[in-house]
Amino acid sequence: MSLSRREFLKSSAAASAAAAIGMSVPAELEANASAAESKWRWDKAACRFCGTGCGIMLATTGEGKDRKIVAVKGDPAAPVNRGLNCIKGYFNAKIMYGADRLTQPLLRMNDKGEFDKHGKFAPVSWKRAYDEMEKNIRKALKESGPEGVAVFASGQYTIMEGYAAQKMMKGGFRSNAIDPNARHCMASAVVGFYQTFGIDEPSGCYDDIELTDTIVTWGSNMAEMHPILWSRVTDRKLSDPDNVKVVNIQTYTHRTCDLGDFNIIFRPNTDLALWNYLAREIVYNHPEAIDWDFIKKNIIFAAGPVNIGYGFRRAGEKSLLPVRKDGSAGKYDAKEMQIYNKEMQKVVSELEGPALEPYGYKAGDVMHNTPGTLKHWEISFEEYKKSLAPYTLEYTAKLCKGDPDESLASFKKKLQDLAALYIEDGRKVVSFWTMGMNQHTRGTWDNTLSYNVHFMLNKQARPGSGAFSLTGQPSACGTAREVGTFCHRLPADMMVKNPKHRAKVEKGWHIPAGTLNPVGNQHIMKIHRDIEDGVVKFAWVNVCNAYQDSANAKHWIKAAREMDNFIVTSDGYPGISAMVSDLILPSAMIYEKWGAYGNAERRSQHWRQQVLPVGHAMSDTWQWVELSKRFTVDDLWGPYTLRNGKKLADVRQAAYKMGYKPDTTMYEILYANDRAKKNYPLALDQFPQKGYDNSECIGDARNVVGTDGKVFKGYGFMIHQYLWEEYASFGRGHGHDLADFVTYHKVRGLKWPVVNGKETAWRFNVNFDPYALKNATKNGRGSEFAFYGPLAKALPHGNLKGVQDKKKKPLTDKAKIFARPYMDPPEMPDAEYDLWLCTGRVLEHWHSGTMTMRVPELYRAVPEALVYMNPDAAKARGLKDGSLCWVESRRGKVKARVETRGRNRPPKPLVFVPWFDERVFINKVTLDQTCPMSKQTDYKKCAVKIYKA
Repeated sequence: MSLSRREFLKSSAAASAAAAIGMSVPAELEANASAAESKWRWDKAACRFCGTGCGIMLATTGEGKDRKIVAVKGDPAAPVNRGLNCIKGYFNAKIMYGADRLTQPLLRMNDKGEFDKHGKFAPVSWKRAYDEMEKNIRKALKESGPEGVAVFASGQYTIMEGYAAQKMMKGGFRSNAIDPNARHCMASAVVGFYQTFGIDEPSGCYDDIELTDTIVTWGSNMAEMHPILWSRVTDRKLSDPDNVKVVNIQTYTHRTCDLGDFNIIFRPNTDLALWNYLAREIVYNHPEAIDWDFIKKNIIFAAGPVNIGYGFRRAGEKSLLPVRKDGSAGKYDAKEMQIYNKEMQKVVSELEGPALEPYGYKAGDVMHNTPGTLKHWEISFEEYKKSLAPYTLEYTAKLCKGDPDESLASFKKKLQDLAALYIEDGRKVVSFWTMGMNQHTRGTWDNTLSYNVHFMLNKQARPGSGAFSLTGQPSACGTAREVGTFCHRLPADMMVKNPKHRAKVEKGWHIPAGTLNPVGNQHIMKIHRDIEDGVVKFAWVNVCNAYQDSANAKHWIKAAREMDNFIVTSDGYPGISAMVSDLILPSAMIYEKWGAYGNAERRSQHWRQQVLPVGHAMSDTWQWVELSKRFTVDDLWGPYTLRNGKKLADVRQAAYKMGYKPDTTMYEILYANDRAKKNYPLALDQFPQKGYDNSECIGDARNVVGTDGKVFKGYGFMIHQYLWEEYASFGRGHGHDLADFVTYHKVRGLKWPVVNGKETAWRFNVNFDPYALKNATKNGRGSEFAFYGPLAKALPHGNLKGVQDKKKKPLTDKAKIFARPYMDPPEMPDAEYDLWLCTGRVLEHWHSGTMTMRVPELYRAVPEALVYMNPDAAKARGLKDGSLCWVESRRGKVKARVETRGRNRPPKPLVFVPWFDERVFINKVTLDQTCPMSKQTDYKKCAVKIYKA
């Protein structure tokens, strides 16, 4: 039977739909469907979108260059989603086949064919593209040293891509100026984990949903951002509606609120006060609820400085000079500087005055800020108790109530009911959050405060109970955090500033001692600022959209286009970052390459390459490995002096003693070394390689002409397996154990640590975590828990105002409860800019919309970003549903359409605008304020005015 592609897809779809609703299927239709699907190859993979980590099944048909993905369905064997997909998940195939996929490198050139920063894009070969990259990297290294070469990395890299990029940046270029867009979404959670537990990643898992009695969401629209998890929450609620309670704590009403037993709408930034109120209720009004046996065995109390600023530029930085009489400074106008100046000092407000009094400040005091620090010290319980004193029901309710139309009495009752749910003896509680708590000027504080409440009640690291940070991107955990692609990190929770950690990585990478750079401060916003200051001369955008997704975007776009630099973007589609760049490289997309992701519950998942990339596109792993061929020992491993005066040693002589030569390339050292070739040969006749394409290892039928001007025939060994196994070796035996490469291709992911083939569901609990059992047994503390994270586990002692005894005391296997006060954000509504702006996503679109806006069904569903606004607030400004308005801040303005009856229902003082639409470029409006400790940008609050367009 011969069927056209259209006929067999229609037949198959019709047969499936009929079967799903119990209709009998005509024999001819059933036969057509069976014939159509008989040549389909189904294989497992991970969804391309959020950090939930859903498993999917992909069907492909055809051969070689003609093989295409023809169907996607949820994987019924996947424990995360159990066969379900969200609306984006079902379109994993269509994101790969947009009409404007990038298929070849594009370089800005003049009419003579020369590179011209002001020229137009024209196609070039991979060799020409890499010639230009090499030339500009050499220039950057000469002018600025390793700090002049930077990478905007991603939580959407595959694990292998991120590890390959890190090796070349940190081991090759000796540059720590690589930072992922996960800095924007997960950094506060990370620093919160480090400060509290001494190790990254959640202690619980998704099974908590089915085991708990209470789900509280904090600044998390799970119904749209993590819809599969929300389906599990919904199922849990409906399975026992009288006992299971759902509470949502948000700055505006949205779809997640529809399930809530009650919802708390709070004033932006005051979630800090809400957490402290809950802790105060426990300590002052329900001391019997505190599990003192657990506390004494497992917890200490801690505090840190409060005058840490807001992560802005500091006075005296290059782009803030000169300071002018009109209030402007350097490249920043007077209105911008009204907010930037608060980085240096601020006046304590009437709102935050009571919360800061225990720390030595009162309303009206001038607070002189110093840059954010991670330093903290141990305090007594009595000092911690003092920190909670201001958060009475009266103060907290007046401070936090976010909807002016709600009565104070109603709001107070909700606070009391919330406290009662947490405190109730025997009631299990899970607190979920995402960007609302992470994208916050005090995001690290907010994260640590969540654990305080759970710890005091002994409701953490137990089945069905715990504070749980959900992840935004598909591999923000696996690639950004676990691999260590942050500027300050190395694999498996190691840090670039720690000499022992650097030595371990240098040994693992077979590079000379002293190669790695100990200064890791070029986080993603610092890279933008360094480009503006003329320090970074070469920047490469990988698997993200750095010029659309960064706040205060006009500054960074202007710097990219006007400064003496060379900007490269690797992408599947021409988004804003590509258009800002000097060179665009076409990247293979997710199922056009082998890969792995790590999700929010520590689950690592692998997939195989399903189809060949389009055109001449190649994976980001390939792009990094190819770049390594152009730089040698003598090129990169000589001496450098960093901006702070620190010296990077000349390690060339040490390299020669290791057997390397002056012209040995980084490719031979970091990738195609003897370990890789010997231990990870191709095994094309064995599982998992048999029957699957592998463009990097063996080339493919496209015969792509590579960076050397010759047809690329592959590396000749299993580079994906090598990169995985070498990365995994750093965590095995250290509480970050990963299984082997082949095992992951047999299973639907495993939650690390994986010990003796068994995954770990709940960490730090001796009943589930072999490392907790090992440590608890070794230390003989008789506890059910061991918080074995090694970081910051020796502290001096002091009070809320500072250190009193500098002698450090070890805190073996203990976690921390922190005193953290409420503080205002640096920009709040005023007479001119009278509304809060919150940004985020909607269900149908992913991040900057680069992929989902090219899926017709998703585009038709939500074709533009809207300004979600309270109808009364709109009416007061002469606006109505569907009218065009300007959204303007001190930094810029955008035009968009008003929506007063939509899924997002803000109170009068706040508007919500999603950021997926490059035509409604809302990040021209947002403020680049960050948590000074985590350096994570706060996209959830700035001040705007709205008026008719």
